[in-house]
Amino acid sequence: MTTYTPEFLGLPTGAWAQEGGDRNAGEGIVIGMVDTGIDPKHPSFAYDLSNPFPSPSLFSGACDTGPRFPSRSCNGKIISARYFSAGAQAAAQLNASIDFLSPFDAVGHGSHVASTAAGNHGVPVIVNGFFYGQASGMAPRAQIAVYKAIYPSISTMTDVVAAIEQAVADGVDILTLSVGPDEPPKDTISFLSVFEIFMLQACRAGVFVVQAVGNKGPSPSTVVSFSPWAVGVAAANTDRSFSSTLILGNGQKIEGAGLSRPTMLQFKLVLAKDALKPNGAFPRTPEYIEECQHPEVLNPDQVRGSIVICTFSAGFYNATSTIAAIIDTSKILGFAGFVFIANPAYGDFIAQPIPFSLPSIMIPRVAESQILLKYYEQQTKRDKNGVVIVYGATAAVGEGRVASFEGRAPIVSRFSSRGPDIIDDKGTPTDVLKPDILAPGHLVWAAWSPMSVSDPIFRGYNFALLSGTSMATPHVSGIAALIKQRNPSWSPSMISSAISTTASKYDNFGETIMAEGYYVDNLSLSTPFGHGAGLINPTRALDPGLVFSSEYEDYISFLCSLPNVNPETIRTSTGTPCNISLPLAYPTDLNLPSITISSLNGSRLVRRTAKNVASKPETYLFSVFNPTGVEVSMSPSCFTVAPQGSQDLLIKLNVTQPIEDFSFGEIVLTGSLDHIVRIPLSVLPVSRS
Repeated sequence: MTTYTPEFLGLPTGAWAQEGGDRNAGEGIVIGMVDTGIDPKHPSFAYDLSNPFPSPSLFSGACDTGPRFPSRSCNGKIISARYFSAGAQAAAQLNASIDFLSPFDAVGHGSHVASTAAGNHGVPVIVNGFFYGQASGMAPRAQIAVYKAIYPSISTMTDVVAAIEQAVADGVDILTLSVGPDEPPKDTISFLSVFEIFMLQACRAGVFVVQAVGNKGPSPSTVVSFSPWAVGVAAANTDRSFSSTLILGNGQKIEGAGLSRPTMLQFKLVLAKDALKPNGAFPRTPEYIEECQHPEVLNPDQVRGSIVICTFSAGFYNATSTIAAIIDTSKILGFAGFVFIANPAYGDFIAQPIPFSLPSIMIPRVAESQILLKYYEQQTKRDKNGVVIVYGATAAVGEGRVASFEGRAPIVSRFSSRGPDIIDDKGTPTDVLKPDILAPGHLVWAAWSPMSVSDPIFRGYNFALLSGTSMATPHVSGIAALIKQRNPSWSPSMISSAISTTASKYDNFGETIMAEGYYVDNLSLSTPFGHGAGLINPTRALDPGLVFSSEYEDYISFLCSLPNVNPETIRTSTGTPCNISLPLAYPTDLNLPSITISSLNGSRLVRRTAKNVASKPETYLFSVFNPTGVEVSMSPSCFTVAPQGSQDLLIKLNVTQPIEDFSFGEIVLTGSLDHIVRIPLSVLPVSRS
């Protein structure tokens, strides 16, 4: 995706152009990465002698050395690299062959995230000899500070929070967390877990924190980014896709997925379970019979030089079988290629394009798999015992590596975790909008570690095509670096506000953003609980007009205003007592660029303060799209605010009709100098009184 996302988000002619082009975009900003480390030899992190980096005046990192990470690894682009292993070493016996006690990335995830945020511009992406384009991070001139806290064998919260603390002490500007807990904390409210408090202290120190919301969508209340002081990022597609075709001997074409070269010619089709060794001593389970996991059970004479049909069955459903094993079987036995098909017993599956080293294709839909099997049986002759005596079916695999650019985008990805935000492990909704923002996170090309110890299918590759909110998060990190470069005095909440109020809730068809559901191609209208404020718009975020700012004391007041929370618990967790300032009347009074009310009885008056960060006075006019069952008004409804001036706003929400679920709307403040400020509304109207 980093071979395309900059164009999709308008960076080359927008935000990059405003900051001097790709050779300057993000310069002077340090992005911290708490992850699996980094591959220092990757070209995405190479140092350009013709374009040296200035020394950041407020950053003081260090370069830890160790296995596969000599001192020269910190080359200027990688400005600092540390590793944290005390927790991992206390919790488990580390494997010295993969759990390197150095910042080196043996997994690939950390390199992928780092290059998406701040990888060098114009790095050729070549996989299996095919050129997929030139990759670039969102802030290609930002520098990278690495904090390795995740190991292939184990990861611990101890190491993650130690890494966060060190990143803050070193003075990073942005902190990228594509790692973290995958469920709400037990025995405490979500805002007061160790992880959330360390992010609060990072924010207090002026660090902009970006966090993945998780990959447990599309179920509601699955976000694992809870707090208002960190920006939670959801994932979406772009209009770029990769598709492949299987051409049958009778001329029929079946669509599928796989980054594969074509066969050019037709080859014999062989169903795996028809090519088993007779009387072989192996278990008669799907893993052995039809999933192509074990080369020793197949008759080499029947499968060599053929396209073999392998089936999604129990092993894949239980996640014990892998595509990587099919590839290994193919290489060992000399397949011309393979077809991996859906099984009616398990339904359609999700097929992510995978770089195949031999011509291959995945057919994830049962209906199309049955077309293939019907043709196969029509062309196959069997004896009275059902044993194949003539393989008559043939097929060719078409080109699967060429991208197409069409269709609807963005669409919230099926896996992307959904709101509403929750305050405890019982799923109780709370008055903070999560996710905060939507960014590309589906089919992302970015740097990879060739060791790839956790994912053998990418072993030996310098790039990987991945999907996840982990991939969406560094897009926001890089864009935040561009905003920080343009506005160096802005606080984390000001950057967050600029990103939120300038986002778009419309797709490339001019319609409201859609979201994937539980089933393939099941689209429905997205809500702020899927896309937050909308798709990030980097160019508009550089000049938002108004921002809604909160400081550390405001977050403490927010915590102190939460119902049924002991002030002593807050003091113990944060080190700050509630009496430093008056609690807010309601948690909804925290000065966020959104309004979320999880239980609205009668009416509520919500306070916001807008600051003009533009260079000229501007007059704003209020308009609103009311949530169903709620009437919204604002005082004043028209106001003029001077540069660096502020305006207090009183927003009244009144229940007109109770309903059983959240409804959504937005406030739009339209400025006389063409700034448009959007404030998402998410309200559950419970009763009129």
